[in-house]
Amino acid sequence: MSIAIEDRKTKKGSHDTDPTEGRASVLRALQLLDVFTGDQPTLGVSDIGRRAGIPTSTVHRLLSHLVKGDFVAKEGSSYRLSDRLFELGNKVGHSRPKGLRCTAAPFLGELFGATRLTTHLAVLDGPQVLIVDKVVGLSTYPSRTDIGGRYPAFCTSLGKAMLAFEPEAQIRAAIAAGMPRRTRHTLTSPAALLQELAQTRTTRLAYDREEATLGQMCVAAPILCDGRAVGAISLSGAAHSYDVAAHGAALVRITAQLGRKLGS
Repeated sequence: MSIAIEDRKTKKGSHDTDPTEGRASVLRALQLLDVFTGDQPTLGVSDIGRRAGIPTSTVHRLLSHLVKGDFVAKEGSSYRLSDRLFELGNKVGHSRPKGLRCTAAPFLGELFGATRLTTHLAVLDGPQVLIVDKVVGLSTYPSRTDIGGRYPAFCTSLGKAMLAFEPEAQIRAAIAAGMPRRTRHTLTSPAALLQELAQTRTTRLAYDREEATLGQMCVAAPILCDGRAVGAISLSGAAHSYDVAAHGAALVRITAQLGRKLGS
């Protein structure tokens, strides 16, 4: 009798569940995953809750589900993203076999071998660039970038190389997102940026002259398919010893070859 009553309660509760509550829980769980995009690979419950703006009790409950689903791993009293997420990340289009990263890899290697400069591959995501791949050597300039890292498009050579071939509305949106000064060399004038983008459309080269990081100079070229930049490749080095003009022609040649390969 009591079991039958409990069954009816359970069934009634399952029908009465608010679907918006389930969606909210999913969104909160995704917020927790997003917390780990910072510079700390492992975090405690309190830190996760503070960064996500979610009560600790809720964080405990959501983390238990994420651990069971193998999206988060527990190490002692701390948590980190699981290897399963690394696996899923490599199923994203840019990372799949024959995707942008795979196709571009030998071209990056060719550039690095010829220049011995840190070589980046990136795509544009709104007002930011997302680093898809990076080649660096033991003696290269220590560029402070990470694969999977996001950086402002307006002050990076990679971002400028791609923005130059975006529709005007996208360029205006990137400018509207803000142009804060990162170094004393950062361009904060929309007019100056638009002038540089116009030059890039002609030369196929974009520059970062210590605008994002003091002491670092970069040159980038877009990877063009049907007139749109599907990505960009850059070379980075120390500003005091880096002759960007010496490698611009090779960069344009390599990105043009890669664009044709992707187009085919």
